[in-house]
Amino acid sequence: MSGFASENLTALARDAVIYTLPLFEMARTRAATCPRRDDNGEFAGDSPASTFGWVNQLVRGRQLLGPRNREVVTPNNDTLYLSTWLDLGDEPLVLEVPDTADRYYVLGLLDFYTNPFESIGTRTTGTGARRFLLYYGDVPPLADDDLAAIACPTREVWMIGRILVDGMDDLAAAHALQDRFAVKTLSGQPAQRRFDVGMARGAAAGDPRFYAAAVNAALARNPPPAAESALVARYAAVGIGANIDVSTLPAPTLAALGSALEQVIGELGVPQPSALGGGWFLPVEVRASFGNDYLKRAHVSRNYIGALGIEEAMYVTADRDSEGQPLDGRHAYELSFPPDGLPHSQAFWSITMYDKASRMLVDNAIERYSIGDRSPQLRYDEGGLSLTLSATPPLDPAALANWLPAPDGLFYIMLRIYIPGALHLDRKFHYPPIRRVPADRP
Repeated sequence: MSGFASENLTALARDAVIYTLPLFEMARTRAATCPRRDDNGEFAGDSPASTFGWVNQLVRGRQLLGPRNREVVTPNNDTLYLSTWLDLGDEPLVLEVPDTADRYYVLGLLDFYTNPFESIGTRTTGTGARRFLLYYGDVPPLADDDLAAIACPTREVWMIGRILVDGMDDLAAAHALQDRFAVKTLSGQPAQRRFDVGMARGAAAGDPRFYAAAVNAALARNPPPAAESALVARYAAVGIGANIDVSTLPAPTLAALGSALEQVIGELGVPQPSALGGGWFLPVEVRASFGNDYLKRAHVSRNYIGALGIEEAMYVTADRDSEGQPLDGRHAYELSFPPDGLPHSQAFWSITMYDKASRMLVDNAIERYSIGDRSPQLRYDEGGLSLTLSATPPLDPAALANWLPAPDGLFYIMLRIYIPGALHLDRKFHYPPIRRVPADRP
C-alpha cells in the first residue's frame, strides 16, 4: 500500500468513526438499558445472559439515580427516568400520556443518530392528558381526532423521559404517575416484543471488527438521510456499510479503523475550552438536529448521550477552574452566585458532581450528588449562594450545608437548567467563576 493510499485510508476511517460513533453509542446504551424481563418477569431470551431484550416496553425508574447506577453516563439526580426503546418498523405506536397536574415532565425523542428531534411535555405539549401516534415512513391514516401524529426520522427511537421528584417523600406520587404512561399498538394492545440488542451489557468500542459489526447493523435498520447516503457510501472502503460482512475485512482496514477509534475517542475526552468563562462551557447546543456537525454529535453521544435540546434543558458544564486547570477533588473550589444572579429557569436547576474517568455520580458519605433550587439544606447569603466543591468536607459546620462532595481526583460538574430563561439562551447570563481556594483541612 502506498503512503498516499494509507493516508487516505486513515483520514477516511477517522471521518467514518466521527459519523458513526453515535450509532454505536445508541446500540451500546440500548444493550445496557433495554429490559431483559417484562413486567411479568418473563425473559425475552432463553436465559438471563441472552442478548434478547424487550423493545416498545416502558422502563420506569423507581429511584433517583446514585453512584451504583452505571447504565448511562452523566445521569441526573433530580428526576425519575421513564424510557423505552422503540421499533417503529412494523407499525406505528400510540403513546398515552396522563395529566401530570402541573408536575414538570419531558419525554425526549432521539433518533438513532442521537438527534433530539422532538420533545413531549410541559414546555411543548402541556401537562394535560394526551395521545400521540409515533410513526416511521409514510403517514398512516388517522381516524382518531385526538391522536397527534409525530414523524420519526429513523425506525429505531429512544424515548427517554424525566419526571420531576421533590425529594424522597414525593416518590410514591411520582410512581403512581409513571404507571399511567403507556405504549400501545393502534388496536390498543401492549406493544412490547422481543429484540436481539446484539451485544452484552457493558460493551466497549475498542475492537474495530466488533465496532463495525454493531454500526453496520444499525445502518441497515436506520439508513442515513438521503442527502447523506453518498457520504456514508464512501465509508465502505473502511468496512462501514449496511451490507458489509465484517468477517472479510482485511488487516489494513481493521488497523485503520482501530487506530481511528482510539484517536477519536481520546480526543472526545479532552477538556473543552471555557467558552462561557470561569471554567464553564456548553457541550450540548442543539435544538432538533445536529445537522452536519458530526464532530459535535459524536462528542455529545460519547459523553452526554440522551441530552435534550437546548430549549428544553441546558447542560452548562465545567471540568476546569477559572485559571484553566483541571478540576481535582484533592483541591477545594468555591462557586459563588451573586444576589439576583442565580440561574433563570422556568422549571428547575441543579448542579451535579461527576467523576471524570467514569462519567458517573460520585459516592460519598452524605449521599449528596447534586445541589439545586430545591435543596432544603442550602444556606443563602443576602440572596447569593456560595458552594464548596472538594473531596474533603469543610471544617466549618455551617459550610457543610453548601458542600458538594467531589472524588479524590479529577471531576466535572454540570449545571442543568430545565426550560432555561432568555438570558441563558441568548448567552447573556454570567456564570460565576470556579475558583480554587486554600484547602480547609486540619
